[in-house]
Amino acid sequence: MRIGELARRAGTTLKAVRYYEALGLVTPERLANGYRDYGEHDVRVVREIRALSALGIPVERTRPFLDCLAAGGAHADDCPASLAGYREAIDDLSARIESLTERRSVLTAHLRRAAYRNSVARAPDAPGREGEHPVSTTTTADRGRDVPQDRTAPPQDRTAPPHDHSVLPAGLPVPEDDGGADHLPGLPLPGLGLAATTGGTVRLDALGPGRTVLYVYPLTGRPDTDLPEGWDGIPGARGCTAEACDFRDHHAELREAGAARVFGLSSQDTPYQREVVERLRLPFAMLSDPDRALGAALRLPEFDAAGATLYKRLTMIVRDGRVEHVFYPVFPPNEHGRQVLAWLRENPA
Repeated sequence: MRIGELARRAGTTLKAVRYYEALGLVTPERLANGYRDYGEHDVRVVREIRALSALGIPVERTRPFLDCLAAGGAHADDCPASLAGYREAIDDLSARIESLTERRSVLTAHLRRAAYRNSVARAPDAPGREGEHPVSTTTTADRGRDVPQDRTAPPQDRTAPPHDHSVLPAGLPVPEDDGGADHLPGLPLPGLGLAATTGGTVRLDALGPGRTVLYVYPLTGRPDTDLPEGWDGIPGARGCTAEACDFRDHHAELREAGAARVFGLSSQDTPYQREVVERLRLPFAMLSDPDRALGAALRLPEFDAAGATLYKRLTMIVRDGRVEHVFYPVFPPNEHGRQVLAWLRENPA
């Protein structure tokens, strides 16, 4: 057969076949007129070369496999030399993986240093100064309950870089009241147990006596992670970090005004939320609801972004197991802690 037919049957190009010939891997017969004549063995050889190349074995290293075929092997890897070729390719790949993993670790470290450089706190896994403890100052005795702590709020730097999510950009669209929370006042909280960043589970139907501030938010951005595309254009989406900071900064006052406990709640998982708690030095726990079970039970308003369904921002004041008051929509989020505080003071229990 001619070279064109060989290339077609083997699923490759004329240039590739000529390259294999130049390496001596394909050796066609010569006709009396000087033309190359390829046979079925050549088709199989070219297909084998392509299959080995797809596995990451360079064309130049396929000879042991082809020699195995030429020696009458039913398969190209029936011979000891072929197995040695596999091992050599695996060793090369392992070395590349190790090198790439090391390079990825270096790049990740550069990303985190740059991203957290101007954030409200250092990256949670960054080493502290000698004698300095990790970001979170919650003691073992404090875990599992909402304990006010003495924390200094970072200044609001209006010149902060874009990855500092604690500062809201100007011109955010204002969310409108679509009636999505009108049915909530008076409803009992369902018997759901949600994982908390303090460890363990918090039962929503057993929050305890007094009022609970339960603020629901879509997702919290991180300095080293981009927000979903178009996030700032979605009314009410941007501002979860700023909202958390405002609840943090007024946490002691909220407690004094009658909030026995404060929780944030989103569909993000607990490890992700724990990073936020530590980085922002939050004195309250975050609750994780990845299946949006609370939303299904109470018909909470939601929206879609970046292929995910997320909670719309709202806050419920819970008293004696029932929703006493709802803030919806919430805007601006960076002042919402103060809005809740004002309501608690105006409506003492």
